[in-house]
Amino acid sequence: MPAAGAVLVTGATGFVGHRLVPALLARGHEVVCTSRNPRAARLRWPGLRWVPLDVHDPETLDVLAGCRAAYYLVHSIGESSDYAERERRAAARFGEAAARHGLERLVYLGGVRPPTGCSPHLRARLEVGRALRAGGVSVVELRAGMLIGAGSASWQIVSELAARLPAMLLPRWLERHSWPVGIEDTVHALVASLELPERDAESYAIPGPERICHRELLARTADAQDRHPWMLGVPFVTPTLSSYWIAAVTGVPLGLVQELVAGLLYELDPSTPALWPLIGHTPQPLDQAIAAALAEQAAQRDAG
Repeated sequence: MPAAGAVLVTGATGFVGHRLVPALLARGHEVVCTSRNPRAARLRWPGLRWVPLDVHDPETLDVLAGCRAAYYLVHSIGESSDYAERERRAAARFGEAAARHGLERLVYLGGVRPPTGCSPHLRARLEVGRALRAGGVSVVELRAGMLIGAGSASWQIVSELAARLPAMLLPRWLERHSWPVGIEDTVHALVASLELPERDAESYAIPGPERICHRELLARTADAQDRHPWMLGVPFVTPTLSSYWIAAVTGVPLGLVQELVAGLLYELDPSTPALWPLIGHTPQPLDQAIAAALAEQAAQRDAG
């Protein structure tokens, strides 16, 4: 049985958070959901306990009182030129508040640390993890690459490009590799991390089952939609130019696209041990995760 005390979920309205909450409830946890606009969240997801929290506003952090654990799922990638420093400060204050209110565990979903080099976005994700740990509360940090699921910005880029373009000019950086992981596996890892013993509170990779280059991921996603675009490698297309046409085709905001593309310039291989053996879980096959994400996107479109 879960330990007594509430589990607070930041970012509960987001892509990961709104999937995590029902999984925690199914495990018998008492869950407190946070939002900067709890009234709107309550209208969309009634029946849940919503409280106001803005991690950039220290005065709202007292919502941690009475909780035994918290998930840190918020980030502000591309929202401002100083977003990385704002994220670091917010995480530091959150970690300190968690310690002040006697929390036993923080679970943080971060990003991969490439073996060589690091984009500003990925560096910011790592800094957030360090800032949370500095507060003194036990932290489990999960490091993920692309999350495959309806609502993931990275996945939206891949699926929209694969669906919309009859032909693609592929820049050289699409030959870089990553380990995409399905959202269902990610949620499973997050729930399991809450229940890890103190001795196992570390940083873990949560890679998908395949190491795949971004070009091949585009091709596999196109195949799953019964599309077969013509693809031509062109080494002269820069990340900046790529970002503009990706934003135009997919509808993902340009600032966010630029940050994500910068991360794809590196080989996104895990640099920490994988969580899966520790929790006895095998992530679903890549093609299965792709199919599930596409089916959910189709259902959302049909629902209006």
